[in-house]
Amino acid sequence: MTEIKKKIIKKSLVKKISLPKKELVAKTKDEDISGEINLDKFGKDKYLETVGRRKTAIARVRFHLKKGQGFIINEKPYNQYFTTSHLQEISLAPLKKMKYEDRFSITVKVTGGGINSQAEAVRHGLSRALVLVNPENKKRLRKIGYLTRDPRQRERKKFGLKRARRAPQWGKR
Repeated sequence: MTEIKKKIIKKSLVKKISLPKKELVAKTKDEDISGEINLDKFGKDKYLETVGRRKTAIARVRFHLKKGQGFIINEKPYNQYFTTSHLQEISLAPLKKMKYEDRFSITVKVTGGGINSQAEAVRHGLSRALVLVNPENKKRLRKIGYLTRDPRQRERKKFGLKRARRAPQWGKR
């Protein structure tokens, strides 16, 4: 490649990529977007109820306005129900992203699926509840992917096969 072409390419890249440093800092800076809580959506019982799903796991999430109970899943504290730190991070992720960690008392009833699927169902339900609390949260949670229900499910076993698609081993004799 000639030197002139290299200079042209470098100049075009610089034009596309270069932004003032102040704008970059403002965009990357993680701002507190906690905002105001919409109290009108809370009924006379003072809680919001949403449903989160993943595979066959279903989580019924209740956001209570009163503080005190903390985060309870199936009548156990969340760190006793989800014993590994990975599962605890999955279930608490929307609260940490929106900086609502200690503002609510949350109770969850989870049924079906495996333990990982249950953690992701709780995450889905919490995200939906956070959108009800403050509609401004929707854009951020959607971008992260917490509001999208993961529709993948196990495929059923077909007759004549060992599993959904696994055929029996073929023997020549």
